[in-house]
Amino acid sequence: MATRLTTQDASFYFLEASTTPMHVGSLAIFRLPRGGFTYDELLTLVESRLALVPRYRQKVREVAFGLARPVWVDDRDFDITYHIRRSALPKPGSTEQLHDLVARLTSRPLDRTRPLWEMYLVEGLARNRFAIFTKSHSSIVDGDKALEISQVILDATKAPTPMAEELWMPAREPSEKALVAGALAEMVSRPGEGVEAVRGAVGDVTRAAGEAVRAVGKFAAVVRTAAQTAPTSPLNTTISRNRRYSVAKTDLDDYRMVRSKFGGTVNDVVLTVVSGALRNWLLSRGEPIGPYTTVRAMVPLSVHAAATGRGDEGDVPPNEVESFLIDLPVGEPNAVVRLSHVSHATEAHLGQSRGVTASTLITLSGFAPATLHAMGARVGSSLSQRMFNIIVTNAPGPQFPLYAGGARMLEMYPVPPLVRNQALSIGLTSYDGNVYYGVNADRAAMPDIDVITTLLHEALEELVDAARDDKNVR
Repeated sequence: MATRLTTQDASFYFLEASTTPMHVGSLAIFRLPRGGFTYDELLTLVESRLALVPRYRQKVREVAFGLARPVWVDDRDFDITYHIRRSALPKPGSTEQLHDLVARLTSRPLDRTRPLWEMYLVEGLARNRFAIFTKSHSSIVDGDKALEISQVILDATKAPTPMAEELWMPAREPSEKALVAGALAEMVSRPGEGVEAVRGAVGDVTRAAGEAVRAVGKFAAVVRTAAQTAPTSPLNTTISRNRRYSVAKTDLDDYRMVRSKFGGTVNDVVLTVVSGALRNWLLSRGEPIGPYTTVRAMVPLSVHAAATGRGDEGDVPPNEVESFLIDLPVGEPNAVVRLSHVSHATEAHLGQSRGVTASTLITLSGFAPATLHAMGARVGSSLSQRMFNIIVTNAPGPQFPLYAGGARMLEMYPVPPLVRNQALSIGLTSYDGNVYYGVNADRAAMPDIDVITTLLHEALEELVDAARDDKNVR
């Protein structure tokens, strides 16, 4: 029997537009093992793990006349080679060429006639490396019944975890008549469902988005902070379907040192680094900045990170995501004072936010960031974009090496989606001693995206220098 999309999943499906594809991505860079790593090996690895993510063999079927929410049905023509593709950079492939490729791939919407995901094996990287880029539609990753696929192909050891063989037999796809009959039956038994479906069919996705917010929890802190609209910012503008992508790699020990010196959490330090980078970016553009200038960020955060007060653990997978709005103090010139402002703001939110359940974040390796980033994107996309200027997702990962088919993962960067009228999105993941920023931006609005990633490094250095110099402590 076909499973109907939840109200939240349906909202993400219908909210997609050509300029705002609703998929979340991840970019993992691996060391090429001595025996190599081939496309066929990736096919075999993913195929052996598909039983863990059954939604990845299902497609969406809409119901005629919008009588009910769409349903998930098994794709009887499922072809894994359609979803897993090869791409090669001209040797020796540079980091810049890889980022250009990711930007192009993330700009393209997924094929709605098939299961809503793609994976790319990117060969030809310099220094004996290769990459895997994955993108999954937000409607299929809920963190409860469906995980992000890049999460389940990783192992904590070089030897892949053996999986029981599975003989997958797709269920028969329901006919159009059966889908209509089921929808009419639901309308009789639950009239509200029918009204909601018809409204969605004629384009009232605003209500569906509101239902999505209620589905993930009534965020008391969000409501209070959002009593006023977000500040005017060059981050908010009409965007195109084309993207730019850049990354920054930083040392996790630097964040720990700053936290140890000035208090707060690692996540507070992260948000202060983002604040410093955005401040200097605005100044580089000649934007007017006063002492009280702010940029409002939507921050989905692992509850595990918040609860420990450290935000850098990865041995135990987080099982909830909290989201709150925070006004980043970009008008404050002193980095230590910025950190103090951020720490006080996040502390006030910890006891107020409601979490999104993710009860099945128990995986082969315990590596949950890909799913957590997808969940964060779902929350941010559900809310009115007038509430905030930017989404910053932070998903802590394990502090030990992970492997895909025997290849060691060296780096892991999120590729967060953009929402309507927002030109920049920042995601970050801690993994094996480093913090990895992935910065996704509109191509026309953000030709200076590399300035952002450079300034992330400089903002962290400013805090580290202050931590090393007692004279700067207030």
